[in-house]
Amino acid sequence: MVAPPQLRALLFAINALLRKRRYHAALAMLKGFRNGAVYGAKIRAPHALVMTFLFRSGSLREKLRAILQATYTHSWNLARFVFLYKGLCALQSHVQGKTYQAHSFVSAFIGGLLVFGNNNNINSQISMYLLSRVLFALCRLGVEKGFIPEPRLDPFPWFTGLVWGLVLWLFEYHRPTLQPSLQSSMTYLYEDSNVWHDLSDFFIYNKSQPSK
Repeated sequence: MVAPPQLRALLFAINALLRKRRYHAALAMLKGFRNGAVYGAKIRAPHALVMTFLFRSGSLREKLRAILQATYTHSWNLARFVFLYKGLCALQSHVQGKTYQAHSFVSAFIGGLLVFGNNNNINSQISMYLLSRVLFALCRLGVEKGFIPEPRLDPFPWFTGLVWGLVLWLFEYHRPTLQPSLQSSMTYLYEDSNVWHDLSDFFIYNKSQPSK
């Protein structure tokens, strides 16, 4: 099917605009907003679907509303953050005439405060996820720069043992300090598996079904 002349002219004008270097920074912000929204939805929707149906009580309508709300929040926050980050980086480079490494930190710091500063479950999960990656990366950077001596043996087994030891200790004896979603997951794994009445709630269901 051949597009009408008006539509072809409009597409030509849009494509010509997208190729102009003078608008590159602004257009990069818009595409960053788009990519942030799409990526946030792709990441959050499957996670929210699993967590909601496994660990959240309520009707099907309530569960679907919770999934949509979590997906929207993650997608919207990530889209805004990418937009702000790219805009602030471009602004600093324009003002100072060149790009410095500090621009990245300052832009992300401001964006993080404005977008992810609200202490809710989704923002907390994102920040905890990033924290683990940042600590790993900083350790590797320290070794690369010579600030940390390169270990002779792989430290990962000791690291993971320490992490699991601490998280189970916190769960058993200081549970309120853990995130609610992590508490729910660990309750399902380590407490609910201690209770059963017959084959139905031993193998088929996690908990016995209410009698009709």
